[in-house]
Amino acid sequence: MKRFIIFGNSGSGKSTLAQSLCRRHGLAHLDLDTIAWLPGLPPTRAPLDQSRRHIVDFTTGNEGWVIEGCYADLLDLVTPLATEMLFLDLPVPLCQENARHRPWESHKYASKEEQDANLAMLLDWIAAYDTRADEFSRAAHERLFQAFPGRKERLTANREIPD
Repeated sequence: MKRFIIFGNSGSGKSTLAQSLCRRHGLAHLDLDTIAWLPGLPPTRAPLDQSRRHIVDFTTGNEGWVIEGCYADLLDLVTPLATEMLFLDLPVPLCQENARHRPWESHKYASKEEQDANLAMLLDWIAAYDTRADEFSRAAHERLFQAFPGRKERLTANREIPD
């Protein structure tokens, strides 16, 4: 059974690709955004142990899956279980363009208007991908990609992967 990890910058197309793979292969889907943050404002990361429990529950409860997100620290937890890794390594301007045209993400925002109000912050966040030194950075994603011994692919443009 296939078990994919998909990661990259915000706006790189992780969710779109994950949904496509889930439909194509009948896989369960976990968007790490749904477990990485505590409820409330300002946004605060959930404790790593709490997120780990969610990941363990998800991976033990599903034979085949896609896990996607920009959290290298969380993806490290599941990398040993993955059969395939996809690094969406798109140029920053393309990620920003994708973010400008993303559909409403109802699992993240109460309304499309609330999502759109966050766009300027998101575009700045995307722009900092190459200069950040955290678990969301290109450097952290590159380390994750290089360390993975299994089947992996780096995608650099908006496209679907072949079967």
